[in-house]
Order: sequence, then structure tokens, then C-alpha cells
Amino acid sequence: MSARPGERPGLVSATGLNLVGPGAPTPADPARSDPARSGPADPARRGPDELRALAEAAGRELEGAPALEIARWAAETFGDRFCVTSSMADAVLAHLVSRVAPGVDVVFLDTGLHFPETLRVRDEVARTLPVNVRSIRPRLTVGQQDGQYGPRLFNKAPDDCCQLRKVEPLERALAGYDAWAAGLRRDESPTRANTPVVTFDARRGKVKVNPIAAWRQADVDAYVARWNVPVNELFRQGYGSIGCWPCTRRTKAGEDPRAGRWAMFEKTECGLHV
Repeated sequence: MSARPGERPGLVSATGLNLVGPGAPTPADPARSDPARSGPADPARRGPDELRALAEAAGRELEGAPALEIARWAAETFGDRFCVTSSMADAVLAHLVSRVAPGVDVVFLDTGLHFPETLRVRDEVARTLPVNVRSIRPRLTVGQQDGQYGPRLFNKAPDDCCQLRKVEPLERALAGYDAWAAGLRRDESPTRANTPVVTFDARRGKVKVNPIAAWRQADVDAYVARWNVPVNELFRQGYGSIGCWPCTRRTKAGEDPRAGRWAMFEKTECGLHV
């Protein structure tokens, strides 16, 4: 992928790390509520039917388009009502979108159960990229969850644990947006093989954008090498996919990259991407 005229490769200063504590409401963002900054179409006034139509048309028109073009469409279409979500396995998506939307919000779900290496990527992204990292925490701390549901809920009922520590926080975090970008790729697992580049998330009533859906691991590696993007150190230690530490193991040779997630259960997704 070639740089556009005037673009400079590399990373630049961050706009900040916005930590949102347990149970705290998501802070209002004046940029998303000020009509003067919404643009002539005023995306704040788009209803679900219009968002669905936008997503369906873009899904057709942008299939096969470069990832940067898909990201640019989302940024230009939704303005401040568009954000990026990142698990901080790497900073590829955050970096990509920041090239067309400097200052974009990057939502990170701080479950309280992440590897230290994952939190280091988050902090590096906040420090080195022109993005606003919003670190969203569950309503309950891990200790409070243990007291209410019993210890190690992730071992007994991983779906319930994911609901409490990932799904509900994401619903809260996305409240002020009409569209969000995720780093899903079709080559990651059979369950993601048909991931569209743009779709309508009917459950949330929002447009979901997957700019790198068509990328393969080689594309990710090339992007990381070219732009010196932060990557989670655990990949070098044999992990194929990285989530919360209790539910993630190293993958074996020949395994699906996500085989190390919830390996003791018939579970392949946390519930964020259904």
C-alpha cells in the first residue's frame, strides 16, 4: 500500500488515554453532539433504516477496495460518530484509520483480565498514534464479579463472563456512535470466512466496518514492517490469537490461529462479533 502525497510514514504523538472506570458512564463527547461539527448530512440524525441502506450499498461497492479506501469512506461518512475498536493484539487497524481520521476514538475493552503485554500495546498506541484511546472497563471489578457470581466464572460459564466483561461494556462504549470499525479478517477462522467489509449490525443498530477483512497474515506482517506498528509480544511466544489470560493458550503447529481461545469449551467467539 503506497502512501498518499504529503503523508509521512511512522508514528506521531497521541491525543491521550481516556480511562473509564467500573460502572462509570461513558463521558459525553462534545464533538459528537455539536451540530456545527456534524457536516451537512448531520450523521447524528440518521435512523436505523438509513444506516442499514448505507451499509448495504457500501458493502457492495467497497468489496475489493483497498483497506485505506474503506476506512476513508467510514471516516468521511460518519465523522465523529465513527470509532475504532481494538483488542490491542496489534495497532494495525488503529494506525490505518488514523491516517485518514487523525484523532479518531479507539475503544479498548479493559476486562481486568488482560495480559500485561496487551496493556503495554494499548499504552504505546495512546502514546505514539494520533488517536484518542478510550479504555472501557466492566461495571464490576474482577473481585466484585467473583463475589457476585463465584470465583473464576470464566472457567464455569465463559459466555456469562464475556457478557459481563466484554459485551456489555462494548454496548455502553458504542452508545455515541453510528459506526465502528473492527479488525476482523476472513483468514482468521472458519467462523469469520464470510466477513463483509461493511455490514449493518442489526442487534446494535449500527454500521460495522471491517477494513482489513480481505487481508491475510502476510498483509498484516507487511503493514507492520512498513509502518513499525506496535505488536503484542505474545505472538512471538507462540500465541496465535490473544484475549484474556485465563481463556488463551499457545497454539500448536498447524492449528487454527484462534484454536487457543476457550480451548476447553465449544466456544469460538466472545459475543462481540455475532
